[in-house]
Amino acid sequence: MALLAVEKTNSDNKKYLNIFLPFTAFTMTHAEQPPCLYLEVCSQNEQLRLPLHSSIVLFLLSYCDCESFRVFLVLSDGSSSEPLKSQLPASASLSDVQVDELPKLVSSCRLPAALDESAQICRAGLAVVLRHIIDKSIEADPSRKDVAALLGFKKTCLKACAEVSKWTRLCEIGIPSAVEEHLHNPADVGKQLPLPVLTLESRLAEPVKVHNDDKIRRQKLQEQKRREKLEPVGGQANKEPSPGRPPQVSDELELRAALAKLSVVSVPAVTTRENSEIRKVKTSELPPLEHVFAEGLYFTLTDVVLLPCIHQYLCSLQASPPSALQQLPNLLRWYNRVQEVPGVMRAAKDCGLHLSTLQVATTCPPWPSAHPSATLLEEEGSQETTTPLPFVGGPRPTMTKLKENGIEAIFASHPCPSWNLPWDSLPSPINPTEGKMSNIRAIRKMQQLNNLIAMVTDLARPGDTIVDFCSGTVALHACGIATDMVLEHCIQAESAFVISPCCYGFIQNAVKFTFPKSEQFRKTLTYKEHMILCRFADQTAVQLPPERRLIGKQCMGLVDLDRSWAAEASGYSVQVITMEPESCSPKNNMLVGRPPQRKGC
Repeated sequence: MALLAVEKTNSDNKKYLNIFLPFTAFTMTHAEQPPCLYLEVCSQNEQLRLPLHSSIVLFLLSYCDCESFRVFLVLSDGSSSEPLKSQLPASASLSDVQVDELPKLVSSCRLPAALDESAQICRAGLAVVLRHIIDKSIEADPSRKDVAALLGFKKTCLKACAEVSKWTRLCEIGIPSAVEEHLHNPADVGKQLPLPVLTLESRLAEPVKVHNDDKIRRQKLQEQKRREKLEPVGGQANKEPSPGRPPQVSDELELRAALAKLSVVSVPAVTTRENSEIRKVKTSELPPLEHVFAEGLYFTLTDVVLLPCIHQYLCSLQASPPSALQQLPNLLRWYNRVQEVPGVMRAAKDCGLHLSTLQVATTCPPWPSAHPSATLLEEEGSQETTTPLPFVGGPRPTMTKLKENGIEAIFASHPCPSWNLPWDSLPSPINPTEGKMSNIRAIRKMQQLNNLIAMVTDLARPGDTIVDFCSGTVALHACGIATDMVLEHCIQAESAFVISPCCYGFIQNAVKFTFPKSEQFRKTLTYKEHMILCRFADQTAVQLPPERRLIGKQCMGLVDLDRSWAAEASGYSVQVITMEPESCSPKNNMLVGRPPQRKGC
């Protein structure tokens, strides 16, 4: 439950907090409006154009037949979007708005941005906005299974933010930025293709792993065996691949499986089981599945993001030497396959994207392609760990090492342990008991919010704006490095903060952060040793033995102490405080920070 607390003063000049939910009807002082999308329009050589991020959003709106939003094209200098009419979906409700006329909440965000019906919640960032459009489309028409499928397996497609996911960063930032740069400054592309594009080309050449892929791989092996029997002796099947080139394995089965999910064709039902010879083949010896779409076998949101980018990039290469396209055989195949997806050609035409089938180069560079450097994903591997390191032993050696260097978890006393919100006098939708949860859990949620708002009340000063992050500068159970992202924003804004960290086991080095964070911890622990603390900081569940929970609590305290000392290096005063009662949550730490100008307040 997301609470927003805004400080006000009454007629007696006595400070109090007006607490409300931004998305509930009783907070609205005006009639609801349709949700709004705000898309950037830029100028190049004194001509208006749509940035790729805006084109991607419009393409998704057209593909989903989404009419839930009023779309505003953000312009400057009093210009009009009329010259862009051919690139705008006819079905969308479009209006122009000048930069200085943007709602205040939107003007503080990076476009694209989506403003909800109440005009009090703004979602910003390409992937977040696109996923929101899909959710709204499904809400309006639950029968659109093809739209729901865009979110992928377990609805996680592009869900991880770019700060922690190299794949999201490549698709949301890397590819669009590289193509925009190329379109602005079309250099000699024959000499050096953009690294993000080469990275995508390399990814499309990798084998695919999908949920329950064993059956599809066995069917593929069976088809290969059947094809070999039908091939005449000395035929094409017996020819060896050219030196330095990969063997060309047919991807017909993968394509049929992908299109079957989109209801284009039906995969013939297997009336009998695979023969015994096929069933006996070990999984490790089955043929790999090849990429059909960007994330594997199925058309997802990632393909929607990439299509406008790659289309414009490939169009720009048409005037270049053939050697440029010859370096991108997998990307060309992907580009042609995407056009077979129902609705893609219609949506593309609606947005002024004139897709065409491009011939895959018949002469390719030596295999593997002689790219000038490692792929972007590999290049960043030294900065980021995406899979947990193998841990050996428990946290005691690491805790002992810290103690020998004078570092132990420090918990400050709670300044107001019995403070409670006036739940009975607050609107019922705010109360966790109104949610779909057990009474015990609802009570614990109330206790957590009591602690958080108590700290906010203690820190708030007249005129302050109180910002809610992560549903939870206020963050209730900010997962993994979301805590560190909130800390960074607060320190940059020189604002006070109250944060309740969560999911310590998900902490890892990322683009913006490396661990340990503080100088004191870096002098004592390696990254791996710090990860040991993070892993065991999650061992606080109530069903665990008391001794193990105590160690988990100490590890939580040490991880948060490292964060505190890092913030104090920027002049902050930070305390790690335990919620009251401790039983309200296994993750019951709070980081309470005061900026330099408020020390001692």
